[in-house]
Amino acid sequence: MKYSDQFVDWLAEEGYTHCFFVAGGNIMHLLDSVRTRMTCVPFVHEVGAAIAAEYFTELNDERKKAFALVTAGPGLTNAMTGIAGAWLESRELLVVGGQVKRSDLARGEIRQRGIQEIDGITMAESVCKRILRVERPEPRATIVDAIREGTRPRKGPVFIEMCLDAQAAAPLPNQEGAMPPEVAAVEKVSPENLDRALSLLAASTRPVFLLGAGTSRAAARAMEAKFTSLGVPVMLTWNAADRLPFDHPVYAGRPNTWGQRHANIVLQQADLVLAVGTRLGLQQTGFAWEGFAPTATVIQVDIDPSELNKGHPHIDVPLCGDADAFLSEVLSRARRQESWAEWLSFVEAVRSALPLNESENLTADGYIKPYELLFEVARVAGKDDVIIPCSSGGAFTVAMQSIQLRGNQKMLTNKALAAMGYGLSGAIGASLANPGRRTFLIEGDGGFAQNLQELGTVAVNKIPLKILLFSNDGYASIRMTQRNYFNGSWIGCDSSTGLGLPDWRLLAAAYGIAFARMDPDVGFGGEIGELLATDGPALIEVPIDPEQTYFPKITSTVQADGSMKSNPLHLMHPELDENTSATVFKYLAKKEG
Repeated sequence: MKYSDQFVDWLAEEGYTHCFFVAGGNIMHLLDSVRTRMTCVPFVHEVGAAIAAEYFTELNDERKKAFALVTAGPGLTNAMTGIAGAWLESRELLVVGGQVKRSDLARGEIRQRGIQEIDGITMAESVCKRILRVERPEPRATIVDAIREGTRPRKGPVFIEMCLDAQAAAPLPNQEGAMPPEVAAVEKVSPENLDRALSLLAASTRPVFLLGAGTSRAAARAMEAKFTSLGVPVMLTWNAADRLPFDHPVYAGRPNTWGQRHANIVLQQADLVLAVGTRLGLQQTGFAWEGFAPTATVIQVDIDPSELNKGHPHIDVPLCGDADAFLSEVLSRARRQESWAEWLSFVEAVRSALPLNESENLTADGYIKPYELLFEVARVAGKDDVIIPCSSGGAFTVAMQSIQLRGNQKMLTNKALAAMGYGLSGAIGASLANPGRRTFLIEGDGGFAQNLQELGTVAVNKIPLKILLFSNDGYASIRMTQRNYFNGSWIGCDSSTGLGLPDWRLLAAAYGIAFARMDPDVGFGGEIGELLATDGPALIEVPIDPEQTYFPKITSTVQADGSMKSNPLHLMHPELDENTSATVFKYLAKKEG
């Protein structure tokens, strides 16, 4: 036994079953210890390991966890994107990093003493809930307390850096009973505040729920029947997109700056918004946050007081407490009001009047219509399959606008950091967390190229990943920005302006992964359907028009002083015609943006 053995045993006792790693000299003892104690999955790059660990832990139903093991120096710098993404999305992520021997630490006296040495603790501090450098063997209570910090409200990454000589040291004696206090339960919203929320709900005539990821997947699904009985429209943030299936009787869409137009319009005309487990960030409220829910009393339930007091948007009733418990109490005690019948009919009328794929979206001959394709993804996928949109660009936004989840399908993305290249690594973690299920990845060619090395991880592990690669010769969203704001002054957005992308068929062949190019006339049929039915991975190139339009969207204009002015959520571009406006803006006079 050595200390690294003891350390890994403690991780296993905390629920860690998988280690995603890139081998390195400064983690050689940790790697030797973990190989016999956990399922170890080598990654090609540390950023892939960190992202995959985040998605694995978030999407595993059995409470199994994965951590990322990275070496000193470049191992940590490579993993920082994954750490930052988990920090912004308030997700659990443990990263264990190697470090040089204690005697080789520079300690700020010089830039570097040990080989590959860099001060990982200082680097990670701003995006972690807890950081810990282990220079000498630390007791069990210290290690476990640090790990559990990532599970305490509000969740977030933990980084533990261990010196090489500490890894190899003798284990500490008498550690069996050395444990920190258990993680305390999240406090509930006070009875007085709960009563106040129930009174406001009973008095409202146009209420909506807006559920965020602070509402757990399991809790929301367990309350499906109660949502139906209460009859209040339920909207979902992008991070909570799989809390209800699209065909649930009260499902009312996903509002967002790039959200569904009907959902934005309904939200803006509510007289009560119960925002449960969502931080109501700018992407959710719109950059013109002063105009968020202009006719509503807004109740926000969040576990972080700083989110309740940040000043945007305006919150009438800020409630600090557990989202699941609040929702359970409200659904158990509230009663359906006859006055809501007109509102429910209106919500359905708006949804029917505003199709998700708008007629202004133009696709040239020979290309796939992205909205129509993504309407079909959840239908083609099994009821328990996993769908992973990438985290930025046209493929991401059209996916979040279009995908209609069914059954118990799961969906996860990392929209806060919005890093290109997130999708493939996240999909690997999601697939490993859900054995026996297929995982569908929707990714753009530009983003995919930034992390395509993990195709090796997919191929070696025969991961049943079905990759729908939107191929439009580069960065569609950057191309759109340069067209809209700089009169088409193109740079670095496609092959003609210097961006180099591979031949996807040859790339798939290099990794031994099945490949097909989708035919616009066949879609998911024919060869594509056969690939989807196989057990192994498949790379499917989806030809997308480089000039494809993506509507609706919130527009912004550059002001004379260089600042940007954005429309509120309900005024998306293109503008609606007068007849449609008269139907859908019943409770809110249409204003000029």
